[in-house]
Amino acid sequence: MRHKSLNQSVELKSLKMNLLQRKLEKYDIPQQAKAAGVYPYFRAISSEQDSEVIINGKKVLMFGSNSYLGLTNHPKIKEAAVEAVRKYGTGCAGSRFLNGTLDIHEELEHRLAKFVGKDEAIIFSTGFQVNLGVVSCITGREDYLILDESNHASIIEGRRLSFSNTLKYKHNDVESLEKVLKTCEPDKVKLIITDSVFSMEGDVAPLKEIVALAKKYNANVMVDEAHSLGVFGKHGEGICHALGVTENVDLIMGTFSKSFASLGGFIACDSITANYLRHNARSYIFSASATPAAIGAANAALDIMLSEPERLERLWELTHYALEGFRNLGCEIGPTTTPIIPLYIRDNNKTFAVTRALLDEGIFVNAVVSPAVAPNDTLIRFSLMASHTKEQLDIAFEKIGKCFRQFDILK
Repeated sequence: MRHKSLNQSVELKSLKMNLLQRKLEKYDIPQQAKAAGVYPYFRAISSEQDSEVIINGKKVLMFGSNSYLGLTNHPKIKEAAVEAVRKYGTGCAGSRFLNGTLDIHEELEHRLAKFVGKDEAIIFSTGFQVNLGVVSCITGREDYLILDESNHASIIEGRRLSFSNTLKYKHNDVESLEKVLKTCEPDKVKLIITDSVFSMEGDVAPLKEIVALAKKYNANVMVDEAHSLGVFGKHGEGICHALGVTENVDLIMGTFSKSFASLGGFIACDSITANYLRHNARSYIFSASATPAAIGAANAALDIMLSEPERLERLWELTHYALEGFRNLGCEIGPTTTPIIPLYIRDNNKTFAVTRALLDEGIFVNAVVSPAVAPNDTLIRFSLMASHTKEQLDIAFEKIGKCFRQFDILK
């Protein structure tokens, strides 16, 4: 009788749902993971973001952050954010296009342009909005957007809003890129867009070869430096600067939510392009401007990047130590040479289970599963901060080795 009553309750609930709810109810993958006790997302942190955090009252080593320089707790950055709130208030109550431009927005834009080596920079409210706004408006109906197949989702969403012809080339494959370029009409705009460091696998785009092909086929280049600013270059200027290709890259995108320890993003380019984007990028025109606190924090982070290069040196020391440690452990990490280290598991269910087991062991990492990657390419994303210690890495090696052997990933 009880079973029948439950079925009647479910049927009654279904009858009360509208068509949209009935359709969306069929998406139950998160519920399945929760029922199995391995759901790896929205883990609430009740402490500052640092190399060690508190989750459910327990200390956990954080290896899932994008704060590569470990600046989120820097006292100068905190004070700069507070001081900006004291002077300007908590928000701007409008878009940059109207009443939302502050003098500190313009000050930081000038500094960022100089930092990455471009004429001008435009600050957006988030990094996602930068790519969304720029990619969606910068080319016309008869032009071409040419994308690496592994580009960030924000670039993909920008492409979906564009009226341009979209072509893709195989990941980091310059031969594939040239084949695509050969199919384009010579007199049409061709914009090649690539991440500099790819956010899941940590591999680096072959930018020297890409800009050479762009020159050969009269194409333009846009580079998303979200995961390379604060990581590459003498002071963290990014890969374009480190490889000496800045002059050959037309647009450089950056974000504040990683090494800059804040929230927001920017596009840096020549003055002609900047003028067009300010008046046509809809995610810029129709969004509230970045808050005073976010701008104050990013500005202070830039100060520290310029004055404390030892943080960058420390990050690379830890990166080399971690890469060697995981290779010695027998982990499959692919071609990464950066602070983003993929630990391949190549099984959706095992990836969920291992992520949960590591959290129980006091290690926070991020699960990357399908459809974000192919089912046989699932991985754990392990990322480093300059504030980590080698002792913390040694603990991570031990715990990861234990869990990987438990699930037959390592023998």
